[in-house]
Amino acid sequence: MTKQNAQKKILVVKVGTATITHASGQPNLDLLERLARTLHDVKHNGYRVVLVSSGAIGIGRSFMDMGKPKDLPMKQALAAIGQVRLMSLYNKLFGEYGHKVAQVLLTKDELTENGRRENALNTFKTLLDMDVIPIVNENDTVATDEIEMGGTFGDNDALSAMVAVLLDAEMLVMLSDVDGLFDQNPKENVAARLIPEVCGIDDRIRSLSQDTDNDRGRGGMRTKVEAACLCNDAGIPAVITNGSEPRSIQSILEGERIGTLFIPEA
Repeated sequence: MTKQNAQKKILVVKVGTATITHASGQPNLDLLERLARTLHDVKHNGYRVVLVSSGAIGIGRSFMDMGKPKDLPMKQALAAIGQVRLMSLYNKLFGEYGHKVAQVLLTKDELTENGRRENALNTFKTLLDMDVIPIVNENDTVATDEIEMGGTFGDNDALSAMVAVLLDAEMLVMLSDVDGLFDQNPKENVAARLIPEVCGIDDRIRSLSQDTDNDRGRGGMRTKVEAACLCNDAGIPAVITNGSEPRSIQSILEGERIGTLFIPEA
C-alpha cells in the first residue's frame, strides 16, 4: 500500500435489499444517488470506502417481473441477472462523482480459508491503492449451499463484518430499514425505545433481535447484532442505523449518536 493510502482509514458500509429497493422491487434511484453522493464526501474527508451491497436477487426479480423464487437454480439465475443491473447502477452513480468501482463477489470460503483469505485481502488492498471503491456482494450465482440456506451471510450482514475485520476497518455502518436496536420490536409496539449504545453484546441484547425473511431481503436484526459482535471482538465499532437518509453516515463519523452504536469492550 502507498504511504498516502496507508494513512487513510477504511470505512465499510453495508446496505440491504430493503434499503435500496422499493416495495415493488425496483431500485430506489433517489436513495442510491444520495448514497453515492455521501460516500463521495466521505472519501474526500480522508476515508477509503468499501460498500457491501445486497439486492441482486430482488432487482433480478423485478427486472424479470417475477414473484419470490422457490427453487435454487431460479434464485441463482435471478442473482446473475440482477447483479449486472446493480453494478451498472453503481458504476453510473459513482461515475458521476468521478469514482471508479469494482465488483467483488465472495463466498464464505474466501474469507475463512487461509490462502484464499490472503488472496482476498491482497485484492482489496490493490483496489483501494488504485482509489477504486470495491462493491461487495455474496456470490449467490455459485454459492449453492449459502443461497439454499437463505444466505450464509444473512443478507450480507455477516459478510460486511468479515470484510471489516479482514481490512481492519475503522468502523462498520449497517444501513437498515429500522432506526437501530430497540428494547422491543418497534413494528409491534409503538412504545419501543431505541438503544443508542451497546457495550458488550450478551444474551439480553441478543434476545432483543429477531429474524426476518421477507420478499425483499434475508436476515434481520439478529444477523446485524451478530455482525456487530464479530466486529467488536476484533476491536471495531459497528453502527446499525436507518438507511433512508445516507447523510447520517457523515454525522456518525463526526461523532453524532445516530442509530445504535456497538462499542468494543475494553
